[in-house]
Amino acid sequence: MEERFVLTDAQWAKIEPHCLGKVGDPGRSGLNNRLFVEGVLWIARTGSPWRDLPPWFGKWNTVFKRYRDWVKAGVFQKLFEALSDEPDMEYAMIDGTVVKVHRHGQGAKGGPKARP
Repeated sequence: MEERFVLTDAQWAKIEPHCLGKVGDPGRSGLNNRLFVEGVLWIARTGSPWRDLPPWFGKWNTVFKRYRDWVKAGVFQKLFEALSDEPDMEYAMIDGTVVKVHRHGQGAKGGPKARP
């Protein structure tokens, strides 16, 4: 299994209390909430379909069903709120790219024309 996490330990400590399926919660507990959240972040980061989820995150269908349950329960909104109090501005950037238009591409020619 690959041990590359997107979440830092400090971030995980903030969101862990909001996760469903912790030991002591009613119902069935998840095997590893952090690995599940990392799997969801992998999908979000890569834009890949669920079927392409690497096997070390678990069976894609199981991860998807759990994701769907968490969305219905509003868990991801709570996780976002827990992490958004201290935004990480390290990777914030502004793209100032300017592309010049060639001299004949500045507008439409001749205005509107009547169709016969």
